[in-house]
Amino acid sequence: MTKIKRLLRRRKKLIVAFIAAVGSFLLGVTLPMNLRASAPATPMQPQVLAVSQSQKPKPIANVNGIRGAIAHRVEFSQQALASLEETRFKTDLPSQFKGTMLRQAKLDSQHKAIALTFDDGPWPTTTRQILDILKKNNIKGTFFWVGRYLQTYPELGKQVAAAGHAIGNHTWNHQYIKYNEDGAAREIDRTSALIEEVTGVKTSMFRPPGGILNNGLAAYAQKKNYAVIMWSADSLDWRTATQSLMDNVMRQANSGGIVLMHDGGGNRARTVQALPDIIAKLRKEGYKFVTVPELLQMQEQDLKKQETAQK
Repeated sequence: MTKIKRLLRRRKKLIVAFIAAVGSFLLGVTLPMNLRASAPATPMQPQVLAVSQSQKPKPIANVNGIRGAIAHRVEFSQQALASLEETRFKTDLPSQFKGTMLRQAKLDSQHKAIALTFDDGPWPTTTRQILDILKKNNIKGTFFWVGRYLQTYPELGKQVAAAGHAIGNHTWNHQYIKYNEDGAAREIDRTSALIEEVTGVKTSMFRPPGGILNNGLAAYAQKKNYAVIMWSADSLDWRTATQSLMDNVMRQANSGGIVLMHDGGGNRARTVQALPDIIAKLRKEGYKFVTVPELLQMQEQDLKKQETAQK
C-alpha cells in the first residue's frame, strides 16, 4: 500500500506541474499578444505602420477580426484586378479595326478628342522630358517604338509603360527599304516580342517608318492583324523650327485626329520645346487628349449608338 500511495502522490505532482506549465504558456503568449494588439506604441515597441497613412491599423484580437482582415485583403485584390482589367481594356484595340489602316478616328460632333503620338523612341533624355510634360498635363500619349532602341534603353520603355501610355510597333531597324515577307516578319515580330518581354504589353498597333505603305511592312502587319496607324496631322518636327512645328499641328488638328511627333531618332529638342504650347492651345480649343486605342474605342461606341438609334 505504501508503494501505491507513493506512486499516486508522484502522479498527482506531475499533473499539477503540467497544468501549471500550460497556464504559464497561455499567460505568457496569448495575453502579451492581446496587449500588443490594443496597447499604444512606445519607443521600445513601435506598432506596424499601415500601407496607407489615411487608414489607421485596427487590432486583430480574435478569429472574427482575422476573418475580417482576410475579407478586406480579398476585396482589395479584386479591386486591383478590376483596375488592371480596365487598363488592359484601354490599351487594346476594338477587333473591327485590327487588320485595317487608319489615319484618324471618325467621331460624332459631341466629341472633340485627339491623340498625340511619338515615334522612333525610346530615346535618352528626350523621352523622359516628354514623359514629364505629359505627366504634368495629365495626358496619356501613344509611343511607336524602334526595337533596337528599346533593346538599348529597356528601362525607358518600362517607364513609358508604367505611366500608362499606349505602345505600338515601329519595326526593329527603321529602314525605308523593300522587304519580302520573311524580312518584314523579322522587323515586326522581333519588335513586338521585345515590347512584350520588357513591358508586358502585347501591342496590336503598327506604324511603318516614313509612312511607307508599299514596301512589304504594312502588308505583313495587316496580315498579322495589326492595325496600321498613320496620322492626320504631321508636325514635321524632324525638319522645322519650333513655331512652324506648332503651326503645322494646329492647322491640321481636328476631332478624331492623330498627331505625329517624335521623341527619338535624333535631336528632338524642338519637339520638347513646342509640346507644352501645343497642349495648351489644343486645350483652349476644347480638345480632350486620349491614346489611339481610346480614340478608336470612342469611334466604336459612336457606331453602336448610331446603330441603336436606327433600330
